[in-house]
Amino acid sequence: MAKYIVKRVLAMLLTLFVVVSLTFFLVHAIPGDPLASMAKALPQQTREAYYARYGLDKPVFEQYVLYMKNLLRLDLGSSLKFAGRSVGGTIASTAPISGLVGGIALLIGTAVGVLLGILAALNKGKWPDQVIRVVAILGTTIPVFVLISLFQLFFAVKMGWLPSSGWGKPIHLVMPVMVMCIGTIATYSRYVRTSMLETLDQDYVLTARAKGLSEFKIVTRHVLRNSLMPAVTIFVSSMVGIFTGAFITEQMFSIPGIGFYYITSINQRDYTMVMGTTVFYAVLFIVMQMVLDIIYTLIDPRIRVAGGK
Repeated sequence: MAKYIVKRVLAMLLTLFVVVSLTFFLVHAIPGDPLASMAKALPQQTREAYYARYGLDKPVFEQYVLYMKNLLRLDLGSSLKFAGRSVGGTIASTAPISGLVGGIALLIGTAVGVLLGILAALNKGKWPDQVIRVVAILGTTIPVFVLISLFQLFFAVKMGWLPSSGWGKPIHLVMPVMVMCIGTIATYSRYVRTSMLETLDQDYVLTARAKGLSEFKIVTRHVLRNSLMPAVTIFVSSMVGIFTGAFITEQMFSIPGIGFYYITSINQRDYTMVMGTTVFYAVLFIVMQMVLDIIYTLIDPRIRVAGGK
């Protein structure tokens, strides 16, 4: 296991290097100057000092080498558009907000989705199964911005129960969490249902029934554990989605999370902020993928890290 983890860490570092390098050159390939609108009214000497401060007076490759050196020191730089705001500080202050909203939605959505998936599988072809399948299809096909608009129209405008947007009070969490739960519930219910139906047809389940085990013991002792592999895969990926999958939600609900600042930095061509958030997302995704592989070996004893496989 130690050898495997070392290999994965080296692969992670290589992947991160490629992602950071590609993102850097793609961002700098965008035509235009990110400081043009801010520096055009300044005197020539002040403008030159302003560009030198951010290293934009150097060739792109020199900027790249300087950025990589700073990155090795865990220095993500300062924002080009928000004076006095460091990229690392912005990520540190906004990521917990995204994590709070997305984390609550993930936990609720996962619990409800798994329960609905189990219920649908145990009632295959019956009305609970049909209702859950319809709900799952609707939850995965309706765009997020449509759901948000419908929720804001009904709960905020028509009924007046919840604020349409904003941040700072517990009540501001309700609608964003509800919206983000829907897709999670739909995804988990579909995958768990499919996985459980496949497991229920396995020979060892038929053998357990032939031995006279109750359906409850068969499901809890044999079926669930072997049916949760897809759910674990989705859950670990969804943990990354807590921070990366709420861009639209944060924009439409005016939530000052990391997704909100990421979209804003792209629109304003804030090079350092785009690079910093990309590094954050890349590290988070790569680490969670390694964690997922390790969790696999704990859940399913048949999976072994041996012989380079």
